[in-house]
Amino acid sequence: MIPARFPVSAEDIDRVVAVFYAAIRRHEVLGPVFAAHVADWPTHEAKIAAFWRNAILYERSYDGSPMQAHMRAGNVEPPHFADWLMLFDETLRRTLPADVAAAWSDLAHRIGAGLRMGVENMRPAPGGRPPILR
Repeated sequence: MIPARFPVSAEDIDRVVAVFYAAIRRHEVLGPVFAAHVADWPTHEAKIAAFWRNAILYERSYDGSPMQAHMRAGNVEPPHFADWLMLFDETLRRTLPADVAAAWSDLAHRIGAGLRMGVENMRPAPGGRPPILR
């Protein structure tokens, strides 16, 4: 059995996800972005909690592709990731011990950077042409 990346329980993950998505629903920019895609919040939160349990606890309970979901959404813009991470960091600080919050934040920022890059790379180049790479 692989040890967890840092000391957090499945219950901690569930709590962070619930608190975070309550904040997302109230957020003036991110709330509408999520509302356009999430009709069943408990199911969405369970799926995201499974994602984090996989990423942190190595549970293998998550089945999905965050990159594809974000690229398919159509209304996710690169600047949204800064707001997402700010809210997530705030949630971590409010709900977890400082060392655990910092470790999870580092992981979230690495994942967020990859997702943002994927969304940015899916945008058409100016003029609708691919960039010339020489």
